[in-house]
Amino acid sequence: MSDEPPPRRRFVDLSPLRASPAFARLWIGSAVSGIGAQLTIVAVGLQIYELTASTLAVGLVGGIALLPMIVAGIWGGMLADAFDRRRVLIVSAVVAWASTAGLVVLAAVEAGRDPAEADVWPFYVFTTINTVSATIMGATRTAVIPRLLPPRLVSRAAALGGIAIGAQLTVGPALAGVLVAAVGFPITFAVDVVLFSAGFLGIVSLPRLTPEGATTKPGLASIREGVAFLRRAPNIRMSFLVDIVAMTFGRPFVLFPAVGAVAIGGGPVTVGILTAAAAAGTFLASLFSGPVGHVRRYGVAIGRAIQLYGLFVAAFGLVVLGGVTGLFGPVGPSFGEASPVALTLAAVALAGTGASDEVSAIFRSTMLLTAAPDAMRGRLQGVFTVVVGGGPRLGDLYAGITATAIALWFPPLAGGLAIIALIAVLLRVQPSFRAYDAMHPTP
Repeated sequence: MSDEPPPRRRFVDLSPLRASPAFARLWIGSAVSGIGAQLTIVAVGLQIYELTASTLAVGLVGGIALLPMIVAGIWGGMLADAFDRRRVLIVSAVVAWASTAGLVVLAAVEAGRDPAEADVWPFYVFTTINTVSATIMGATRTAVIPRLLPPRLVSRAAALGGIAIGAQLTVGPALAGVLVAAVGFPITFAVDVVLFSAGFLGIVSLPRLTPEGATTKPGLASIREGVAFLRRAPNIRMSFLVDIVAMTFGRPFVLFPAVGAVAIGGGPVTVGILTAAAAAGTFLASLFSGPVGHVRRYGVAIGRAIQLYGLFVAAFGLVVLGGVTGLFGPVGPSFGEASPVALTLAAVALAGTGASDEVSAIFRSTMLLTAAPDAMRGRLQGVFTVVVGGGPRLGDLYAGITATAIALWFPPLAGGLAIIALIAVLLRVQPSFRAYDAMHPTP
């Protein structure tokens, strides 16, 4: 591999797609199926809010799935380190597709019932199954990237992942808001079933991917190996911790149905716009990710990006505070009754959260993939997936509980300020994380 630095560029580097057709197919398939997954996440929240009118009930979608997701991340990582990763991907994808089909049937049954007689618990069951399978898929899919690409292209692949996520989070939620309002929940979930089928394209075309080196069967011995490695990996541990802080205190998405109903107005369409705004920030940050190849101090970059994330979350809280106190005038649940000023300000703040979070994600993902050996990547990606997926679910619980107990504006405003302070403390107490050098990756 040449030691010459990569040419400077402003836009995202497409070299990984040209260098590996297998990676390109995997990236395209996951991008398309991810649009449907995000559509379903938003639609489930809207349906439960319609049935219960409770932000806490919406928050429980993530809370109930939290423990199964943690178990799935750990177990899925062990599976990825013990068996052919292509096979693990195929099995978990089939389960995820079936659980989405179950939501179609459930929504069709509930469509003809009185909301007062509706059963909410089946939605929790199907979304939990979907979360478990998606967690295993996510851990395994990311673990294969260093096998498909040379090390110098891993950070570029992470940036391309942000492009895909940005598209998913922009198109999926916006599509959910429009479809729910126009054709109802059953057809909305059915669209996800169709889009998810595209995910099989990238998976079935992968080569066989058995882990390199000695393997350990799933079980306590495999867990002990992973724990022992993490004890020797302070930088990877810190990358997990800072993300947990950001997602626990800076996850306002569960508030969107209530914000669209009483603070900003606009109902389901506003929910889709707000969710898409955060995704647009993610997409733009990835689109202009060319300079990431020249950053070496990953720990500093991660810390500063997360603090900026906290600032944007707090700004969103201020907009919600203004809305509930009548600063932007009267609002209502139809889109024509939304406050354009409040909606614009909230969307800008959320776009900022998406952009800053994506910068952090690029460096955290690259740190993990380049500093960890292949035989350990599945288990570490399992933990990483639990952190990335579990943090938002803790955030959903935090936001749902505090919004119900205190006020709708409190979770983002207080949480954003907490993020800024906590990250400053963590950067100070972990000097090796601040000193991390991408040219000499050490876990």
